Amino acid sequence: MHNTADLQETVDEIARVLGASATLEDRSFRLLAYGAQHGDIDTVRQESILRRGASQEVRDYFEGFGIVTAEGPVRIPAAPQLKARVCWPLRHREVTYGYLWLLDSGSLTDAALGRVAPLVARAAAMLAQEARTRQDLGRGLRALLSSDPEERSGASVEVLGPVAAIAVRESPERVAALWTLPRGVFALAGSPVALLTPAHLAAEVARSLQSVYGTAAGLGGPREDPAEAWQSWREAKHALRIAEHFPRFAPVARWSELGVHRLLARLGQADLRELAAEAEGLDGELGHTLEAYLDLGGHVQKSAAELGVHRQTLYYRLAKAERLLGRDLSDGDDRLAVHLALKAARLLPPGL
Repeated sequence: MHNTADLQETVDEIARVLGASATLEDRSFRLLAYGAQHGDIDTVRQESILRRGASQEVRDYFEGFGIVTAEGPVRIPAAPQLKARVCWPLRHREVTYGYLWLLDSGSLTDAALGRVAPLVARAAAMLAQEARTRQDLGRGLRALLSSDPEERSGASVEVLGPVAAIAVRESPERVAALWTLPRGVFALAGSPVALLTPAHLAAEVARSLQSVYGTAAGLGGPREDPAEAWQSWREAKHALRIAEHFPRFAPVARWSELGVHRLLARLGQADLRELAAEAEGLDGELGHTLEAYLDLGGHVQKSAAELGVHRQTLYYRLAKAERLLGRDLSDGDDRLAVHLALKAARLLPPGL
């Protein structure tokens, strides 16, 4: 990992040489360091410092100037509540790792910027080194999360507890820079993407990465002992499976909140097929009607409203479902069998 003091020292030196307010952020606009203030600052800079990052609206605005792919300083004109500034992408070997932001009162000429080019290159190299280090640690995460005790014993990642694991379904259309996640978060690309985070950051990290991918995520329960992180990872994968098949738990499913779905998520295909067989013979409309009715505890008025049908229509469908299944929905055991069958069927691949 890079040394925070080294980054801070570099930013302070840039601010001193240029006589301008400076901030350094990673590629996700997360604040890493900021230099001494020179003159007034605007609302955007103030919020960035106070919140340790920029809002999505601010990110979209600045990215509209092409800073993501720019190979040198980008001048951004003044706007309401926004002073003119220079954004200098921190690139190392043709990869952008972050941004240096400089408020421009008119003194940031090309010649002035040239004087701090070596310092900017140094900051970019530090961020690149951190990215490589975190990628190496991510590969070691595979062993730590393995269900094989022998493989776990060889894990080289040193983590302090309490921790929680996250499983996120990757997206072929979107790529996330996993190394830009907060410090203390270890990530391993794959299907699903695996993350191990300090427990207090887990929910935030899960939401953030799920949003980037636009898919679904599962959050395992916390573990005081990192040696038990593999159990949280197993829960995270199960929770992801539920998030992908049950909209009520999407897009981020927490293992602790899944109730009976935790039992279903643990079942293999053969057991799920056996359960789902109890609901064979129902078409899509009847299955949807019956599941909504059972989800709402057999409350007719609420079920009719949820389905957008008249109560008589609901009664007709329920009676038809009873005939097809040979079940009595007024019997608790029959209701339970059918309800579990409908849930199990959701977890089966199409055609099974």
